Amino acid sequence: MPWKAPPAPVTLELPHGRARLEPYSHEHAAPLVEALGDGTLFRWMPVPPPTTLELMRAFMGKALDAQARGEEIAFTIFDRTSGLAVGSTRYLDIRHADMGLEIGWTWLSQAAQRTSINTECKRLLLGHAFETLGAIRVQLKTDARNAKSRAAIGRIGARFEGMLRCQRVLFDGHVRDTAYYSIIAEEWGFVRERLESMLISRQPGALVQ
Repeated sequence: MPWKAPPAPVTLELPHGRARLEPYSHEHAAPLVEALGDGTLFRWMPVPPPTTLELMRAFMGKALDAQARGEEIAFTIFDRTSGLAVGSTRYLDIRHADMGLEIGWTWLSQAAQRTSINTECKRLLLGHAFETLGAIRVQLKTDARNAKSRAAIGRIGARFEGMLRCQRVLFDGHVRDTAYYSIIAEEWGFVRERLESMLISRQPGALVQ
């Protein structure tokens, strides 16, 4: 069973939203270094924080190499109200034969947290995956210790599937247990309604479509 449309780099934004997702460009490296700051935002990431321009270019380069192989699609997150880059996210583990993918590698600057931006990003990425690409399954995962992320994933309606124990060794030597969640195509309508309700509660009067 083929994709409705093959996964490819694309710009995503809601008509009246605050977030815009643009495909990775090397021009985004310096703004992303500024958004990342001292690197504490990478606390739960499996790799060291790319806090210099050289490290960010290398970090983005690996994502672009995976994108060229058809395994990932990487996005820079922009705040449309300021025009600034405020973070990054990806489609990864793209499984073409199974019409599935994962949303991950997501981080947001301190200024963008507690805004509608993260919710909008999930609405955009999930909507594009299920409605445009025709995905059957979208997976999300996080460090088992990351209670904030786990609560946010559960809040949008993703189903907890279980824990992979000692799943990954992090750059600091910690052996990570990883919590896995998923949304399948038949659940997307419910999740979409939940996300849009969350956005409306954050932005009264805004049209989300």
